[in-house]
Amino acid sequence: MANNKILYICQEITPYLPETEESCICRKLSQAMQERGNEVRTFMPRYGCINERRNQLHEVIRLSGMSLIIDDNDHQLIIKVASIPSARIQIYFIDNDDYFARKAILHDADGNEFEDNDERMVFFARGVLETVKKLHWTPTVVHCHGWFSAIAPIYLKKFFHDDPIFKDVKIVVSLYDDKFTQPLKALREKVAGEGINDKNLSILDEASYENLYRFVIGYADGVVIASQGADAAVADFARASGKPVLEYQSPEEEGYYDNYNRFYEEIR
Repeated sequence: MANNKILYICQEITPYLPETEESCICRKLSQAMQERGNEVRTFMPRYGCINERRNQLHEVIRLSGMSLIIDDNDHQLIIKVASIPSARIQIYFIDNDDYFARKAILHDADGNEFEDNDERMVFFARGVLETVKKLHWTPTVVHCHGWFSAIAPIYLKKFFHDDPIFKDVKIVVSLYDDKFTQPLKALREKVAGEGINDKNLSILDEASYENLYRFVIGYADGVVIASQGADAAVADFARASGKPVLEYQSPEEEGYYDNYNRFYEEIR
């Protein structure tokens, strides 16, 4: 019998993207939690650099076809899925030609962050949560990895708070060494445009990396310091928030995944 039903919302996962600290943790954590009796669903964006044929992605017709309206424009939501046979886990991919067809992840060929990353992350977060609703699957824990997934908690607490699927869910946010440099200029307007009214939106007047997480941690039930290089100011803010914090430890340390399992139980 599963202990928890865990929804992982991930910025990157190996082997679909190169191995990084974050992509490896997302890959291994999904497997480890499933092996410990939890029921797991894992989502990431279908960036254009992911080779669909080599990785055997295929569209899930019954989940695809919905349109999400962002800035009064319709954007088709396409859901794809692939399996990692060695881990016996499935990965769901959020896809859309407007946001994810480009052959890059979050930066252009010159290393500049895409100007529409704010809109892309809104689409990703809403796409994941709308798809989970279509699956009729009720998570007990939603765990967000990477700043690109970080807006999901506000949707859970403000947009979907009355939905039976998400009503009692607990939210965990992991902090990594993945800081962006250019503020997400229109993020506040994008979120407000979704009909979300919240006094804390003023934090996003300048949507820097630090302010994004100061905003998001307010809606989390627990925070994980997942990287030794996580932003110090954000980590200190999390500790001062009074929320439960799982401090950094190396994935090579004994009991690493068991500590995550216990942390999920602690916040419930």
